[in-house]
Amino acid sequence: MSAPLWSGDSLVAAMGARLAGATPAAVTGASIDTRTLEPGDAFFAIQGEARDGHEFVAGALAKGAALAVIDEAHAARFSGEGPYAVVPDVLRAMELAGAARRAELKAQVVAVTGSVGKTGTKEALRLVLSRQGKTHAPVASYNNHWGVPLTLCRTPRDVVYGVYEIGMSNPGEILPLARLVRPHVAIITTIQPVHLAAFASLEGIAEEKASVFWALEPGGTAIINADIPQTELLRSLAKAGPAGCIISFGESMDADVRLVSCALKPDVSTVDAVVMGQPVTYRLGSPGKHIVLNSLAVLAAVTALGADLALAALALGDLKPPAGRGARQILQGPGGAFALIDESYNGNPASMRAAIENLGRMPVSGRGRRVAVLGDMLELGPSGPDLHKGLAEVVLGNGVDKVFACGPLMRGLYDSLPSTLRGAYAAQSSGLEPLVLDAIRAGDVVTVKGSLGSRMGPIVKAIVARFPTLQADE
Repeated sequence: MSAPLWSGDSLVAAMGARLAGATPAAVTGASIDTRTLEPGDAFFAIQGEARDGHEFVAGALAKGAALAVIDEAHAARFSGEGPYAVVPDVLRAMELAGAARRAELKAQVVAVTGSVGKTGTKEALRLVLSRQGKTHAPVASYNNHWGVPLTLCRTPRDVVYGVYEIGMSNPGEILPLARLVRPHVAIITTIQPVHLAAFASLEGIAEEKASVFWALEPGGTAIINADIPQTELLRSLAKAGPAGCIISFGESMDADVRLVSCALKPDVSTVDAVVMGQPVTYRLGSPGKHIVLNSLAVLAAVTALGADLALAALALGDLKPPAGRGARQILQGPGGAFALIDESYNGNPASMRAAIENLGRMPVSGRGRRVAVLGDMLELGPSGPDLHKGLAEVVLGNGVDKVFACGPLMRGLYDSLPSTLRGAYAAQSSGLEPLVLDAIRAGDVVTVKGSLGSRMGPIVKAIVARFPTLQADE
């Protein structure tokens, strides 16, 4: 039986809280959401974008929470109902608990950031490192101001490896989170035109991402992409910090972890690479050139950690796309099977291009078509209209047969396509949904992609609800 995540006393002390009610002997988890809360969890009543967590305290305790962490402003309201850990600010208390847990860890810690590919790289690291020692990583894209401290709070003391994803939408967000994580290895996957609404340039994005290097443990390793215009900027910023080693990855001839060649197939890729001078050949169980390149960053991290490179390369054969990020299902459509590729979690110019290129590699059967269902890419600032129209080239160059689009920005792409490629357009995803459902036919391959705010996920859910699943990615 594994040890509890926290003792009640240690969690209360870490937060500097005062306790109202009996101290729980053990806390077995941490939660901010009563829908997924498990008995024994500590419930942190943080203020969300739409609701205040204090509205759900009673429900959390009714579900068996070990204690609820509440703020002083609400303490009188819950008097006598405990157990409660009362703090001035709940989010700050969660940060303090996360920092305390990080201070206890003897694990090797990796931080992953970048404009694109954070979650996939984090999942690949979880996969390969878990084959070599107990590994903890966030369950989803928990990479923001509450996701990082929550993941730290959930980290068992005895892990061998910890993997943490760090994201941002605005300047100044990376460094505080990176200082909580205190990584031994920090990866920047790439710099791309994402969140341009908040940054004046790609160089500004690079500088923000590179602040992760300032939080490295002394002598730690900075891992950078060798194939982007910002490579030398990232290298200089890494050199100015506490990094003792910088490892580059990519196709560039001077990359430390270099892609020699790859064979891209609809479901898998085979890769030949040189890792710090050592030839490595491996199979990658998730398709796409972008996944191949990010796998090089994974192997760079494995090398920096001193883990087994051959075992890690072997494990990459079992990599599967996360839900909403390329997961594939075969469904029973009208008259026969069709394939659905769920890319609905996020959308930006780089990932949109990668998804369309991967769609172009997918085989179709009979009268089947390659169908792209696309929603707006958000937070691109003034460049947004041109970046959407610019997708026409990749659509035309990858054998896409029909495009269904929604959102004011995707209207620009839709109108720029030949009439034979236009499936349907709607102002919102809810209007596009029935049009897509009625258009699907046997043999199709359907990719659904867009920013989370474009609400493409409900289209995926509607397709899965209407058509029986024959096979899903495991």
